[in-house]
This record gives sequence, C-alpha cells and structure tokens, in this order.
Amino acid sequence: MIKSFGKKTKIAVFISGRGSNLKNLINHSKKKNSKFQIDLIISNKKNAKGLIFAKKNNINFKIFSFIKLLEEEVKILDILKKKKIKIICLAGFMKILSKNFIKKFNGKILNIHPSLLPKYKGLNTHDRVLNNNDKYSGCTVHLVTGKLDSGKIILQKKVKVFNHDTSKTLEKRILKHEYLIYPKALNLIIS
Repeated sequence: MIKSFGKKTKIAVFISGRGSNLKNLINHSKKKNSKFQIDLIISNKKNAKGLIFAKKNNINFKIFSFIKLLEEEVKILDILKKKKIKIICLAGFMKILSKNFIKKFNGKILNIHPSLLPKYKGLNTHDRVLNNNDKYSGCTVHLVTGKLDSGKIILQKKVKVFNHDTSKTLEKRILKHEYLIYPKALNLIIS
C-alpha cells in the first residue's frame, strides 16, 4: 500500500504507442475521488501518439530510447526520485524493465495486461485466446516483478469470447474493461 496524506499520490505513466490507457488515466486523475495525479510520462518512442495527451494536459514527458538500458534507467530513477513519484503505471509500454530498476524503484510498478493472467503472458494474447478456442478472456492489472507478467494480481475482469470474434473485436471489447479496472486498481493500492 502507498500511503496518501490528503494530497494525491504522484504517478508516472510509461507508454510506447497510442496512449489510450494513458488518456483514460489522465481523465480519472482529474476526478474529485481520484487518489492519484500524473506528474510524468516516459515514452520509448518520440512519435508515440500518447504524447499528444501529455502535451494537451501540460504533463511533463521524457523520451528514452532504452537502447542503453542501464544508463537510461539510472537517469529515469533520478527523475522519478526528484519528482517524488510513488507509483509507475505501464500502459502499453513495450520494453522490459531490468530487475535492478524494478528493485531500485521501491514504490510500486503496475501493468495492465490483456489476458486473464497467469494465462497468456507476453504478446499476441488475443490470437492465442482465439486459437485455443477459449470461452473467456479478459484483462489483468498486476504488480511488476522481475518475471514477465507474473506479479501479484490486483484486479481482473473476465470478458466472454464470441464465436464471431477476431483479435481486433476482442481487443476492442477488452480495452473498454481495461479503462475501468486500471484506475480502480490504482486507487486500491493507494490507501
């Protein structure tokens, strides 16, 4: 649990792409009952569409290529410390953070994953669900550990898979549930 003392807890969001989960978190952070505020956005791509939301909302953002991973992680940890960031939310962030980074950032790192973990860790989850004829899929918010998609589960939402589903239609339906559970999970871990 992250203690909140009346003020909103400062979080950073790491993105790689379109930033739809970022946009959703920004919208939730503006609500009266939200326990968090987004103070920093980190992207590994300078042309990530999600950076539009950073600019629109006057949120400070930094771009790191993650090519020189360890050097860049040291710089990121320094920025997080200076900004008093307590939680990192990975939202479509397509890079793996080092075990050292995860350990050194002694706050909490959350991730949203488009499957019912522990099933279908990693990529191409919707295709894998459909190829296995699963009746249900869903999404999971979990704590990040040194093992891929293996940390403690905070919240999950089950979503029915229909016979006519494609990976695109399934992704679209699951994304709507991601938007609901990510801010909820975030508020849950902030006491």
